[in-house]
Amino acid sequence: MKKSVIYTRTGDKGMTSLVGGKRVPKTHARLEAYGTVDELNAFVGWLMSLVEDAAILSFLQNVQHKLFSLGSYLATDQSHTDLRMESRITDENIQMLEQAIDELDAASKWKGFILPGGAPGAAACHICRTVCRRTERRMLALEEIEHVELDEKAKCFINRLSDYFFVLAKKLNQLAGVEEIYWDKSCK
Repeated sequence: MKKSVIYTRTGDKGMTSLVGGKRVPKTHARLEAYGTVDELNAFVGWLMSLVEDAAILSFLQNVQHKLFSLGSYLATDQSHTDLRMESRITDENIQMLEQAIDELDAASKWKGFILPGGAPGAAACHICRTVCRRTERRMLALEEIEHVELDEKAKCFINRLSDYFFVLAKKLNQLAGVEEIYWDKSCK
C-alpha cells in the first residue's frame, strides 16, 4: 500500500517547516500565532454547523477563506521567503467586516456588557470571539518575541473579526428569540 501524503514524519521530533521550508521548533511564536488562527477557523466551522441563515453562512465561509490567508501570512517568515499574494489581508477584507458589523449592529443599541451564551449559535460566536482575541494576542506576542512588524491590515482584520463575532452572537440570539443577559455589576 502506498504511504499517505497526510503524514511526513518530518515533525516527529518537534520541528516543522514554515512556508518556504525554514525549519523551526513547534513551540515557536510564529506557530503559536498561525496555530491559533487554525483553531479559530475550526471553531468557525463548528459555528457554521449551528447556523441556518444562508447569508450568514456565506459570510462565515468567506471569513474561513480569509483566515487561511492570515494563517499563510503568519506561516511565512518574510526575511527568508516572499509573501504570496493570496496570503495578504486587504483593506477590502477589513471593510467587508466593518460593513457586516454595521449592518448587524444597526438594530440594537449598546446597553452594557452581556454574558456569553444564549442560543447554541450565539454561544459558539462567543467562543469564536474569545479565540479570536487570543489570536490577536499571539500575533502581538510574535511581533514582540521575534522583533518583526506584522502588517497593520492583518492585525486590524483579526481585531474587527472579534467584534463581528460579538454582534453576530447578539443577532443569532435575536433570531432565536433568546434574551441577552446583561452583566449584573452589583454581583450580589
